[in-house]
Amino acid sequence: MANHPGPTELLLVRHGQSTGNVASAAADREGAERIDIDLRDADVPLSDTGEDQARSLGRWFAEQGPSAAPQRVWSSPFLRARETARIAVETAGLDVPVRLDERLRDRDLGILDLYSATGVKAHFPEEAERRAWHGKFYYRPPGGESWADVALRVRAFLGDLERSAAGTDRVLVAAHDAVIMVFRYVCEGMTEQEVLAAARERSVSNASVTRLRRSPDDDPWTWRADLVSADEHLTPARRTDEAGSTDVG
Repeated sequence: MANHPGPTELLLVRHGQSTGNVASAAADREGAERIDIDLRDADVPLSDTGEDQARSLGRWFAEQGPSAAPQRVWSSPFLRARETARIAVETAGLDVPVRLDERLRDRDLGILDLYSATGVKAHFPEEAERRAWHGKFYYRPPGGESWADVALRVRAFLGDLERSAAGTDRVLVAAHDAVIMVFRYVCEGMTEQEVLAAARERSVSNASVTRLRRSPDDDPWTWRADLVSADEHLTPARRTDEAGSTDVG
């Protein structure tokens, strides 16, 4: 099979802990119906812990040396992701610009935005039932997106990456938990059942690294994960594994 021109390594990084993650966890603990945050999703910043996590990630990249450092960096335009990328790149001492792509943004929850799982069941019981019927992968909340919808934009991004990153070996993508799972679904050729099983087995923790690799002689869409949600670069006290969005059922 002919060699493909694009990168051979994707470093998929979930953003550090955000103030939204903290508020969402508090709502779950307290059984609250609404998540107490007064910012739109795109403007939610990192928490202090999240900034520390991004710096730890940057130090880890620096320790890997030039032969393993990302050569290009793309990020979701949402503040928590682009700040994670910026802090990590600066801490690592990399002279690489952080490029933004709206196709890497978090999944849109539509009318369920800012509702906890408890709140969705209380205020939108018919949506909880629809989600249970269609399943996590295909359920689309009104005005929002399903994981399948996210897959469409991930596929478009990867197609452009093949052309725009020709001659580049390693690309870092700073994004969100569901987006990273969908990257695995697309790149590893998973089924719906396989990606949901992978999500249940190991969630995507804050500031973790999922590394996908392929050989230049592989089928262009054949990637293999050799790191999955790796967060050993964080101290135990700085490891957080908090849901990024409402997930009913």
